Amino acid sequence: MTGNTPPVIRPEHVSPRSVELLVSELGLSSSGDIRGVEISGVSVMTSEIGPGDLFVAVRGAHRHGAEFAGDAKANGAAAILTDAEGAVLAADAGLPVIIVESPRAALGEISRWIYRTDDDAPQYFGITGTNGKTSTSYLLEGILRQMGITTGLSTTAERHIADRTVVSRLTTPEASELHALIARMKEVAVRAVVIEVSAQALTHNRVAGIRFDVAAFTNLSHDHLDDYADMEEYFHAKLALFDPNVSRRGVVCLDSEWGQRIVDESHIPVTTISSTGDPAAYWQVEIDEDNPAYTAFTLRSADGISISTREPVIGRHMAANAALAIVMLIEAGYEPDVIAAALERDDGIIAYLPGRTEKVSTDRGPNVYVDFGHSPDAFEHTLAAVRRFTPGRTIMVFGADGDRDATKRFDMARVSAEGCDILVITDHHPRFEDPASIRAQLLVGAKSVENGPEIFEVSPPEDAIRFAVSIAHEGDSILWAGPGHQNYRDIRGERTVYSARDLARAALADAGWA
Repeated sequence: MTGNTPPVIRPEHVSPRSVELLVSELGLSSSGDIRGVEISGVSVMTSEIGPGDLFVAVRGAHRHGAEFAGDAKANGAAAILTDAEGAVLAADAGLPVIIVESPRAALGEISRWIYRTDDDAPQYFGITGTNGKTSTSYLLEGILRQMGITTGLSTTAERHIADRTVVSRLTTPEASELHALIARMKEVAVRAVVIEVSAQALTHNRVAGIRFDVAAFTNLSHDHLDDYADMEEYFHAKLALFDPNVSRRGVVCLDSEWGQRIVDESHIPVTTISSTGDPAAYWQVEIDEDNPAYTAFTLRSADGISISTREPVIGRHMAANAALAIVMLIEAGYEPDVIAAALERDDGIIAYLPGRTEKVSTDRGPNVYVDFGHSPDAFEHTLAAVRRFTPGRTIMVFGADGDRDATKRFDMARVSAEGCDILVITDHHPRFEDPASIRAQLLVGAKSVENGPEIFEVSPPEDAIRFAVSIAHEGDSILWAGPGHQNYRDIRGERTVYSARDLARAALADAGWA
């Protein structure tokens, strides 16, 4: 993908390491003269290679990365890591080659060694699940900061390095990027790192070389069936986080049917939590107050621990995410009284969750929320939260990803039609797919609902949000689902600058609601 791509974050100070020592310590094979060769970084992309880097050449869907070994050398690569096939392809580049069976599988361990990320390592928290990963990550980081701990964060939305914020590239970066990011975090004395862990990250070894102190599972619902054959395969991708080589302890939410499966098949000690009253859960979440500004809740354990607080985002499902974050901290060894005292002092959790049911309107006119949710389950929970506090009509605006799981489109549209009064179907990231074709599939799902809402098809999304605002009145709410925090649209491989938040505010201003 080109245009507007965020940079890779690397440590500012790196001590080069000997390739001979790498080969010796990790028991690797090599070809070419490795004597005196030193490496100070690692990358799988030739465009991101710098002087002294190790170029990791992996086989892609259509070509082998080793075909570009000459480009890597021209950019300053000192050595290459690849497989036997790649070693033959890279021979003409004249660089020493380290040979492994699977370069991608080895990438995490190699990156850990180069960047020394396990030397005086921070605490690691990993969160997986279909929905709620990002929200839980931000809430967890917020509580840690309230307790005075310097934090790092890696999510779909952003990377945090203490007080510095950068836009994310992938939900979970490649292992080489992740270890470089952690090395930079260590330079500014980060002591706790919160990482959103996607199923794809686990499948493709993106968190290899890290062992999480506490892992968490939020839920599982229909998504990513373009990457996985069925829900069973998708489940097992998530389950991989609950392996003793990957995580030490776990916290599992039982609010979806898959939670108990994680508990039953986990190979690490786990505790459980529920916000729906599941009697099997060790921790229970009870809602004390539900309003548009926050959700207050009490978290209670089976042995009598009780913490009452509130989180700053609309929706009961957000209270479940916040409670999950608190239990993760307790499992990591933080005293419940210390957590409770910090939250009581600050009158709840202090956290900003970009693009997660984020209100972008003022107190005049309709309420407008942008949200990153892009699955049927996410739509259902977020629509219910918005509708609960809307005295007027609920207007839903959404589109679907192109070149991604098309099997969820019908249900996304159906759930939207069931939960709103007016539905505006538009475009999202069409990628290389025909936007009109995607909208047509969504219209089929929306029209399947008997006695459903008014349905409009408006393209492009810039016009869709203007239309939604133009028909909204005081007391109505507009939920624009999909773009959330993102600042681009993917159109035929180009990242086109685009902000749902800015577009929504502009539409409100044009309508006189500024």
